[in-house]
Amino acid sequence: MTSIDQHQETVDVVRRPGRWIALAVLVLAVLLVAVDATVLGLATPFLSEDLEPTGTQLLWIGDVYSFVIAGLLVSMGSLGDRIGRKKLLLIGAVAFGAVSVLNAYAHTPEMMILARALLGVAGATLMPSTLALIRNLFHDPRERSLAIGIWGAMASAGAAVGPVVGGFLLEHFWWGSVFLINLPVMAVLVVVGIKLIPESKNPAPGPWDLMSVALSLIGMIGVVYAIKEVAAHGASWEVGAAAVIGVAALAWFIRRQLKLPAPLLDMRLFHHRGFSGAVLADLLTILGLSGLVFFLSQFLQLVQGRGPLEAGLAELPAAIGAVTAGLLAGFAARRFSVRSVVSGGLAAVGLALASVTLLSKDTGYPMLGGMLLVVGVGAGFAFTVTADVILSSVPKEQAGSASAVSETAYELGAALGIALLGSIVTGVYQDFVTPQGIPSDTAAAAHESLGGAVEAAGGLPAGQADPLISVAQESFVEGLQLAAGVGASVLLATAVAAWFLLRGQKLEEGIEHP
Repeated sequence: MTSIDQHQETVDVVRRPGRWIALAVLVLAVLLVAVDATVLGLATPFLSEDLEPTGTQLLWIGDVYSFVIAGLLVSMGSLGDRIGRKKLLLIGAVAFGAVSVLNAYAHTPEMMILARALLGVAGATLMPSTLALIRNLFHDPRERSLAIGIWGAMASAGAAVGPVVGGFLLEHFWWGSVFLINLPVMAVLVVVGIKLIPESKNPAPGPWDLMSVALSLIGMIGVVYAIKEVAAHGASWEVGAAAVIGVAALAWFIRRQLKLPAPLLDMRLFHHRGFSGAVLADLLTILGLSGLVFFLSQFLQLVQGRGPLEAGLAELPAAIGAVTAGLLAGFAARRFSVRSVVSGGLAAVGLALASVTLLSKDTGYPMLGGMLLVVGVGAGFAFTVTADVILSSVPKEQAGSASAVSETAYELGAALGIALLGSIVTGVYQDFVTPQGIPSDTAAAAHESLGGAVEAAGGLPAGQADPLISVAQESFVEGLQLAAGVGASVLLATAVAAWFLLRGQKLEEGIEHP
């Protein structure tokens, strides 16, 4: 057999039949987890009316899903490396489907909080498993870059499609329907996954350290909870205590990983400059973006008066840009360089955010749509290439742990972004001067949030309601402009940092042996 024949045989072996169908099923799972993170926001008013939760219970219904996912990603990524990523994915898919039913038919606030927490546990098994399995399905680096692009595009599309799907379902069915859409997709994932997805795991994993699992969970939940609470309600001794406990647990976790012979997370991964640079770029990019995305939905609905479905459709250019760029990112990074594509993408997002500082109540949709398209394209290029760098810079055996670190950076960046940029928007907003003649209780409700102002104005005569809503909207837009300026600064600084941290980084070229 000639060397050419041997090479072709290697190519045929590593290019598994059915790998693209398997990928289609994997990205469906990613799409659902992303949709689930955003769809609840629209269902909240209907859910509140039905279950009558207290204000605190409503916050937990909204937040506990992301708390649990953030706390368990590293542990679940490591568990997949140990017991098998396919096995963990299929178990998680069955659990996700079953718990979705529990969410849909929850009849008390306490049951809903528990159901959302359990959905977070199941979601934490799906995200790192899907990205790690892509590493095992695609041994040709060019094919893998495209596969990661499709994976990232579906994650972006899920966040944008969530409000559209949610708006449609809530206009035709009851609020539980937003959870039941998970069932057919998870059924397809399990049936096709059993046949087409190959098993992969670390051949010498060592024991799963439960103490590390507990420290990771306590640390991440403590930190994320403290950040979100500061954004929503300001500092307090309870928030301070949660932050101290969270940081202490994470410090203990890191020390323990450095001493264990088979750590839950190998801290030596961070010695690789490309890996650390890509993780940092992801975290700071999400930080700069998330606050904008969070408040832009409110701008579209409460300032410009669009309905939930129209607002969801208005945000679609970001998803279209992300999908298109994600598919081209691998080619672009090889044609030019990793650092130029990542830095260029981040700079584009930064400049698009800077344009939001010019936003006003009367800004037409062409400017908004163009800005969102640029944000989507820039983020699609940057995130796809950093995900490829993270996966390809670690040994195959640690793909689950590396994927989990990448996902954790996303979660932490989102929490930090909403907290930091959210506190800027809220701080500026609450400073507006109430028009004369407004009752004190109505003024207090109006200063809580823009939604509160619109609701409070509903009980006033038009001569008082219109001026109140007008000054509240103007104040909200001022806060949004300032937050966008800060977000733009973060993105542009990250673009410069990525240029240096990713120096010399290249995407893999040669086909690796399975």
